Amino acid sequence: MNTNLRIVSLVPSITELLYDLGLEEQVVGITKFCVHPNHWFRSKTRIGGTKNIAVDKIRSLSPNLVIASKEENIKEQIEAIAPFTEVLLTDVKNLDDALAMIQTIGEKTNTSEKANIITQKIKNNFSSLGALRHRSYALGNPKLKVCYLIWKDPYMTVGADTFIHDMLSHCGFENAFVNQLRYPSITMDDILTVSPSHLFLSSEPYPFSEKHIEALQKEFPSTNIQLVDGEYFSWYGSRLMDAATYFKTLIRQTIVL
Repeated sequence: MNTNLRIVSLVPSITELLYDLGLEEQVVGITKFCVHPNHWFRSKTRIGGTKNIAVDKIRSLSPNLVIASKEENIKEQIEAIAPFTEVLLTDVKNLDDALAMIQTIGEKTNTSEKANIITQKIKNNFSSLGALRHRSYALGNPKLKVCYLIWKDPYMTVGADTFIHDMLSHCGFENAFVNQLRYPSITMDDILTVSPSHLFLSSEPYPFSEKHIEALQKEFPSTNIQLVDGEYFSWYGSRLMDAATYFKTLIRQTIVL
C-alpha cells in the first residue's frame, strides 16, 4: 500500500468504501455527509458538503488524490481543485458502473486485492437476489409498480437514468416513472396517473417518517406505502455488499413467495 497517499473523498458512499479498503491513514478529508464510518465522521477533517466544498481547506490538506462524483459534486468546484491535485471523477449509474468504480479505486490506492474481494461478494449477493426475483416471476407474481420518493415540497422521484432505478430493477420492481430522467418533481396527480401499487419513501436525502405515511395514505388509500433505507438504494460503494440482503427482505415483505 502507498503510505504517501493523501486522499480527500467528496462522496459519502466512496468514503465508506475507502474505509473498507483499509485506508484509515491515507484519507485526510471527507464531507459533512460522510457519516460512515462514524469514527471517521467524528475525527476526519470535514471540507464542507458535497455541493459546497471548501477548496482552500482541501488545498491546505495537501492531498494527492481527490475522489469526486459527476452526479454528487459541482463541476466548477471540481475544476477549481484540479490545478493542484489529481482528481478521480466517478460516474456511477448502475451496478456494473459501481463494480468498475470499486476496481478503479482499488488500483489507484494499491488495494486491488481488497477491492476484488468486495466486488466478488457484491456479485455473489446480487446473483442470489436475481434467483429470488426469477423465483417470484415463476410463481406468477407480477412486477410491482413502485413510485420511489426522495424529496418532499416538492415531491421528487427517480428517472430511468439513475442508480436508484437500477436497484429497483434488480429487485424486480417496475419504476412508475421510468419514462422520466434524473430526479423530476411530481404532483399528487402525477402519482395518481401512473397508479403505482407501492409507494416507497426513502430515508434520504429527505428523512421521510411514519407521519408521512399517514398523510399520503389518505391521498392513496389503496396503495401500499412504506419507508425504505435510502442508503441501500443509492450508496454505490462497499455498502452494496449488504444491499442484496436488504432487498431480499423488502421483496419478501411485498411479494408472496
